[in-house]
Amino acid sequence: MSTNIITKEGHEALKKELDFLWREKRPDTTRKVTWAASLGDRSENADYQYNKKLLREIDRRVRYLRKRLEDVRVVEYSPEQEGRVFFGAWVEIENEAGDIKKFRVVGYDEIYGRNDYISIDSPMARALLKKEVGDEAVVQTPNGEMLWWINQVSYPQ
Repeated sequence: MSTNIITKEGHEALKKELDFLWREKRPDTTRKVTWAASLGDRSENADYQYNKKLLREIDRRVRYLRKRLEDVRVVEYSPEQEGRVFFGAWVEIENEAGDIKKFRVVGYDEIYGRNDYISIDSPMARALLKKEVGDEAVVQTPNGEMLWWINQVSYPQ
């Protein structure tokens, strides 16, 4: 199970998605289902079947978002975090080979569609938590341990 925390930006994005699905996407899809149903035989009506399936997917996502928004706790930046890796931090790390990665430590719900976000529950984030610039972090990977150095830590404000 994932940690039930989220950034302020992530919370706003989930609320925006819920609002869009409920106020725009669902009513539009419902109209299409009603129109397609009025054409008669539903068993061979591709428009009806597709939009009915889409409506079920929208309803499933709406239920998930409503429940998730109730369950998550928004964690905002605190000045005490400065200089160390905590939830919401942008972190730049480097390994022995000179590979550099930059990402933000966020909640589980925020990582989808973003290559520059990692979950607070990931092995990388867990290894970096509470560390500061210059510290090293040992990360457990499927290929064994990897050593990373922290180059930079910042917070959006």
